Amino acid sequence: MGDPQFNKYPDLSLSQHIFHITNPASSKGTKQASLTVLQDAIKENNMAPLYRHLAHPSEGIMNLSGEGTTAHPMGGLRRTSSAAATLLATRRPSLEYPLAWDESLHDSLDQENKKELEAIQKEEDEATEKAGETEILAARGKRAEFWTKVGDKDKAVAAFEEVFEKTSILGTKIDIVLAIIRIGLFFGDKLLVKKNIERAGTLVESGGDWDRRNRLKAYQGLHLLTIRAHAAAAPLLLDSLSTFTSYELCNYSSLVIYAVLAGSVSLKRVDFKAKVFDAPEIKAILGDTDDRMAALSGTLSSGASTGDEDMTDGTSQSATPAPAAVNLTTLGQSHGGHQDDEAEIDFKPLAVLVNSLYRGRYQSYFSALASVEGQFLNQDRYLYEHRHWFVREMRLRGYQQLLQSYRVVSLTSMAKDFGVSVDYLDRDLSHFIAADRVPCTIDRVNEVIETNRPDDKNKQYNDVVKQGDQLITKLQKYGQSVRLRGSERG
Repeated sequence: MGDPQFNKYPDLSLSQHIFHITNPASSKGTKQASLTVLQDAIKENNMAPLYRHLAHPSEGIMNLSGEGTTAHPMGGLRRTSSAAATLLATRRPSLEYPLAWDESLHDSLDQENKKELEAIQKEEDEATEKAGETEILAARGKRAEFWTKVGDKDKAVAAFEEVFEKTSILGTKIDIVLAIIRIGLFFGDKLLVKKNIERAGTLVESGGDWDRRNRLKAYQGLHLLTIRAHAAAAPLLLDSLSTFTSYELCNYSSLVIYAVLAGSVSLKRVDFKAKVFDAPEIKAILGDTDDRMAALSGTLSSGASTGDEDMTDGTSQSATPAPAAVNLTTLGQSHGGHQDDEAEIDFKPLAVLVNSLYRGRYQSYFSALASVEGQFLNQDRYLYEHRHWFVREMRLRGYQQLLQSYRVVSLTSMAKDFGVSVDYLDRDLSHFIAADRVPCTIDRVNEVIETNRPDDKNKQYNDVVKQGDQLITKLQKYGQSVRLRGSERG
């Protein structure tokens, strides 16, 4: 079906820089560097619509404080834009390094946009007069790419939809939908992304080639991660590690981070060992020197050990067989073979978290979790929104893993294992117990935790009784409302 099209824009790394500028957890150096990158990109690509969307004194989402300027005074506080909540880190950002508004700069960028649009329109008119439908569609595709490049979301989506309706080539249709998905990801429009993920899936199932099918898997995994569906995202992201080509979506290092985090919080122990802890692609990144060499040589195998219980999960089955070795020569390369400028990432906190969770080293597990929160969850626009939920679920996973091995455990010894105080453990664990997430009770008099192991028959019996009570209550309310007896109808 040909090489992928329309995959140059939007530049999703630019949305990460916008996030950094408005992120309270980002360092001053990071904010300043991101602001410089954003300003350079706006000037280089003549991004007048995005510049106005971000920085305009009265309309820009990065200027929500109501200050305005002398030329554009504001008549009071505006309602917080929903767009600000999706593209920025916070609804009302307090900017240490604001994106300054320059009317003359915007006007010059706008003039350049008009010139480029006139050239595209001229090309389309010439194609209409002298060439065929293919050349006309190519010109319309350039217009869609232009609006995507300058950051006008609505016009870009509308232009791509127009090209989609006119083309009959399945590969081009899939590429257009993937481009719309990236536009949605750039602006944080989850509804637009969800709609087009389903649309792309339908197109791929109707006859899409292997490359586009494989690229869509990464898109689906990333979308599921943004809506907190980690159990569904994990197998897709982990499968994408060995065949990743969607460098327009994210770099390989980011994919490793997303896959490891999603797998750690959602996979059962056997699947976690096979697909995360022992996976050669992940060993090649997170492992020590010996593990990396073993991954390269193909001596690492990905499978369950004999010491693990048989706990299979239907949602975590891989659709792509795990290779014997990972090809590290593809790391940092775009689909066209161009090198990406990836910043060096310290994966040590992530490696410690994975090892501590699997090996039951809970004291280092909690400290590694705190490091992962600071280094990854707080610094990534896709992970930031769900950082508190992720940390809470990982704490719960540690508690569950330790308690399932004991009938009774000392509260003091468990607190010591996790490196926390007894009072903190009591408070934290009590929330999970009240929510029926941990089957145990805390006896503060004797300073012990007693685990309850309800068997399946008792659980089924209790569920039937509970549902029966609810049904009886609903029938009683229904009977009172319809007044079945004839004497009460009047």
